[in-house]
Amino acid sequence: MQEIAVVGAGPYGLSIAAYLRKRGLSFRIFGPAMDTWISHMPKGMCLKSDGFASDLYDPEGALTLKKFCAERGIPYADMGLPVRLETFTEYGLAFRDRMVPELENKKVVGIKRVQDGFAVTLDDGETFSARRVVLAVGVTHFEYLPENLSHLSEQFLTHSARHREAAPFQGRKVVVIGGGASALDLAGLLHNAGADVELVARKKELKFHSKPTGKPRSWWQRLRHPDSGLGPGLRSRFFANVPWAFQFLPEGIRIDLVKRTLGPSGGYFIHDMVVGQLPLHLGYTIDRAEVQANHVHLQLRAQDGTRKELVTEHLIAATGYKVNLGRLSFLNDELRSEIRTGGGAPILSRDFESSVPGLYFAGLAAANSFGPVMRFAFGAGFAAKRISAALAKAVASKPAQVPAVEYAVSEK
Repeated sequence: MQEIAVVGAGPYGLSIAAYLRKRGLSFRIFGPAMDTWISHMPKGMCLKSDGFASDLYDPEGALTLKKFCAERGIPYADMGLPVRLETFTEYGLAFRDRMVPELENKKVVGIKRVQDGFAVTLDDGETFSARRVVLAVGVTHFEYLPENLSHLSEQFLTHSARHREAAPFQGRKVVVIGGGASALDLAGLLHNAGADVELVARKKELKFHSKPTGKPRSWWQRLRHPDSGLGPGLRSRFFANVPWAFQFLPEGIRIDLVKRTLGPSGGYFIHDMVVGQLPLHLGYTIDRAEVQANHVHLQLRAQDGTRKELVTEHLIAATGYKVNLGRLSFLNDELRSEIRTGGGAPILSRDFESSVPGLYFAGLAAANSFGPVMRFAFGAGFAAKRISAALAKAVASKPAQVPAVEYAVSEK
């Protein structure tokens, strides 16, 4: 029997595996490396995160983004220089090659409970047993589309995660929904590719990160607005540096903070690609969408009741991601039903273990337990340390078949 199986090979999965490897634990890890970033992010975009906050993690810090860029002669700065998507994906692949050579480019298609752990089935037909499973599946399983648009077929409506390339929309009319980084990046790139693109957002004003001035900040500014892996500010510093403390907040407060903190915004570098370059319909929501004569007719409504209609060939929903365990089709129904949830996400112990002993979650699925840092690569460091330590202890102690798990939170 295999001791540990890790599902997912993005920043979280690769970092967890690097820590497991350093501890000498037996594991297998599956999935296309950096798949979300390589297959589901638009070419030409830049990360919002600063350079120092865009690392993958190994116990010795042997391959940080800074070191990788120095090796390749790629411009880099801890802060103030946007990290290109291509740089980040190349870095992730290099991290895989050096730190996680065990990665198997196979997909997990089935997981179910068995007497001593879990039966894991791969897309090549192999089935094996693992005592413990870590799900680090990223965000693309959890694409969210507004319910009032769900009747539209893929010919007319897609999620922003489906668009790696902007060029196919050249000369076509496109409406992008959303006011966050995904919407703004994609709208700007579509415009540059020659698409006739318009943007619809609920907020009356778009938000962008402040452009670095290049000037040193005073000690008072650093004290009041300290830097962190999630940006400046005391709240961001708390979320970034002490996710273990976040878990002790009441469940309702935690869920609300995850929803409200670090809301939709774009990088400062995308501002000039969008503002003044394409029509912006701000403060509007979509009331109704109907297909007529091979076009989508959108009925928009503002908060003051003002209405307008847009007609487009295609609608792209850059509406983010919402954790829904039902989207993890590789989990069998019985196993999924045993996972206690709160706010749609699994309720996790202090070691990221779910209510199903031996089943762990990392990344976005852990945000309601450990805070908004789990939505960013920066959170992979904490997750890798905590999960690998817990697994090392569990393996060494050889726990009973169904060990007790202590939870700091309770299900509503």
